[in-house]
Amino acid sequence: MARKTKEEALETRDGILDAAEQLFQRKGVSRTSLADIAAAAGVTRGAIYWHFENKGDLFNAMVERVVAPLEARSLELEQEEMNDPIEFLRTLLLDAITRIAGDPHFHRVFEIVWHKCEYVDEMAEARDKHMEAGCRHVETMERAMVKAQERGQLPPKLLPKQAAIGLMALLDGLIVNWTMNPQMFPLEEYAPWVIDAYLDGLKQDC
Repeated sequence: MARKTKEEALETRDGILDAAEQLFQRKGVSRTSLADIAAAAGVTRGAIYWHFENKGDLFNAMVERVVAPLEARSLELEQEEMNDPIEFLRTLLLDAITRIAGDPHFHRVFEIVWHKCEYVDEMAEARDKHMEAGCRHVETMERAMVKAQERGQLPPKLLPKQAAIGLMALLDGLIVNWTMNPQMFPLEEYAPWVIDAYLDGLKQDC
């Protein structure tokens, strides 16, 4: 019985997050209330407060639901493929792009994060978490850049941190523009060429 209750609670939580995604994408975060989300999810506001402290906490959980699998995959790839750091970077980015472009949850959440949220007041913590996640991604890429230099895949004069930040900015730019105009920026079609061009450019003078 306890197991069934836990499963039902998780189902309710996912239903709330699904409703929040839909409403945040359509109305924006600031114009969506917890009452709106409760009505769309078919639950009471009390049910929302059972799972989340406030709208900011709910927003963070919505983002975490799609970001956590990406970070888990990043750690998995780093352990498996760091013998070829450049190929690791390419696989890491293209794997993330495939997941983001192929799953409606990812598309909605990234559109909300980039275009439908003002990071002030109760959403300020969400901005901090977003920045922390970005720093973790840059650190992963920087480690790969250092290893690539050690293996002679990148020139000694390259600054690994700056190169990692550039790669992160490239990825963010692709996703931001894709969520805004997917017809002009078809992510899965353009991303491999753009990423390869950047990585090949880093290899100059090797």
